[in-house]
Amino acid sequence: MTKNIRNFCIIAHIDHGKSTLADRFLELTGTVAKRDMKHGQLLDTMDLEQERGITIKLQPVRMEWKGYILNLIDTPGHVDFSYEVSRSLAACEGAILIVDASQGIEAQTLANCYMALEHDLEIIPVLNKIDLPAADVPRRAKEIEDALGIPATDVIAVSAKEGTNVEDVLRRVIEQVPSPKITDDKQTKALIFDSVYDSYKGVVAYVRVMEGSLKKGDKVKLLHTKTEIDVLEVGYFKPKYKPSSGLACGEVGYVVTGLKDVSEARVGDTIWRNSDKSIKTADPLPGYKKVTPFVFASIFCVEGDEYPMLRDALEKLSLNDASLSYEPEQSGALGHGFRCGFLGLLHLDIVQERLEREYDLDLVVTAPSVSYKAVMKDGGEIAVESPAALPDRAHVEAVKEPWVKVEILTPKDYTGVVIKLLQDGRGISKGIQYLSESRVLVDYEIPLSSIVVDFYDKLKSISSGYASMNYEFLDYRVDDLVKIDMLVAGEPLSPLAMIVHRKEAHSAGSKVAKALKELIPRSNFEIPIQAAIGGKIVARETIPAYRKDVTAKLYGGDRTRKDKVLKKQKAGKKRMKMVGRVNVPQEAFMAVLKR
Repeated sequence: MTKNIRNFCIIAHIDHGKSTLADRFLELTGTVAKRDMKHGQLLDTMDLEQERGITIKLQPVRMEWKGYILNLIDTPGHVDFSYEVSRSLAACEGAILIVDASQGIEAQTLANCYMALEHDLEIIPVLNKIDLPAADVPRRAKEIEDALGIPATDVIAVSAKEGTNVEDVLRRVIEQVPSPKITDDKQTKALIFDSVYDSYKGVVAYVRVMEGSLKKGDKVKLLHTKTEIDVLEVGYFKPKYKPSSGLACGEVGYVVTGLKDVSEARVGDTIWRNSDKSIKTADPLPGYKKVTPFVFASIFCVEGDEYPMLRDALEKLSLNDASLSYEPEQSGALGHGFRCGFLGLLHLDIVQERLEREYDLDLVVTAPSVSYKAVMKDGGEIAVESPAALPDRAHVEAVKEPWVKVEILTPKDYTGVVIKLLQDGRGISKGIQYLSESRVLVDYEIPLSSIVVDFYDKLKSISSGYASMNYEFLDYRVDDLVKIDMLVAGEPLSPLAMIVHRKEAHSAGSKVAKALKELIPRSNFEIPIQAAIGGKIVARETIPAYRKDVTAKLYGGDRTRKDKVLKKQKAGKKRMKMVGRVNVPQEAFMAVLKR
């Protein structure tokens, strides 16, 4: 039976037609009736996925065709969701690599392909969208051969939209993708590659059985979290849940655990069952690292009394999104909120939109920042997730910032402007490679803080939308980083503190000072706005005072009469400045902090 199972996933750059091809597979194999295919992208179940045309969550489905069982996992294509892709790869023996025949290889295509090769998967190259007038199959096939070393003759040209050659792809899957390896049945090991929270069933773990078998009623143990559970139900994805009597070795399906918290059935954990009572524990399957967020932003409610609703919403959202981390935060400017960790900017955008749409909340999201590490003089290291949390410089030996490796694929006409953009962000060149006579792969190392806010938008605008990028985390590196405090009338505003490179301190400080000058209302005394590194002021703006014309009532006479009145006014202003307090309005904080 196992020799007829094929486990495979689809990997590609965003918008190259993964979900459309998956739809054609479902139609061809009769898994979903024609009348149920109400809309395209059947596996993209979220409204957001449908609207934006992107896949956010991986989605498995089991198809039966010509006596074979085909388990497909449809994966996301955006760089922010590459952790979802790595999880699918660990549960498969093969991968269909899709490339758009009109656009060619993109940065994420390369990254996903290398990831698949690391997992020793059989790769089936497919050129999609051959129905488009701009499609150039021979040239794109040659590009795949040059970049990935896959012979151009092996590439299958398809149109997922029209269904051309889709059968050839399934045939190739059956011929080339190896069947799962059979192991002894003494113990059962199943890898959890995803887990979701179902309001009726509790936590449902998506599993790939690596050894042995699982059935309803089995007593099993999760090896990482040491949780013991009874299996309440097992089954397949068709693509909805379809209960079955059991899951055999090599099969992909779901297990209803009855747990109430997704964190207890962590992704990458191993479900283990042992028939030999003398063996008390086993080694977990080589799973994945725990997801570490790189981008941090604070989320506050516009109305303070919505805070409990925000807390509940984040709790529910994190049940289905294991990569979202959050902890409570209190800001003097914006009240109570949460400091959240994300995988990237699209992830932040999606979470914000889901909170506003699914839970009907009005939110203020602060500008994203990255996490730093402070190396203390006593040798310890502290993670710094917001600039205000950086300890006093007297105790800090050095500050480390995260660096990433960036790969950018661009038409060769834009190479110069792309390199300038990278160098402006303190990037270090690691190589330039010509994939064809018109396309260049630029390889750089760059601080994550340089690409986290609007780098992607700038890249798209300078390259007329043609360049694509992929980044992966490298390490933390020590650099000349300083904390800038914003002072208004000598009082520091902690929510506006920031950590920047010393070279950029003046421009960053003066940008915020100028914004505050526009937003803080004038008073009866002048208000200095300063950006300071410790005791050193690096930028300053001044809001002038309101002045009453005290000399208007004087007419004629000696000049000293005017001087006397002006001197009296000056003394009053000075006294007022000493005792006066500046109330920075909420709008000023919002305008500066908001993205």
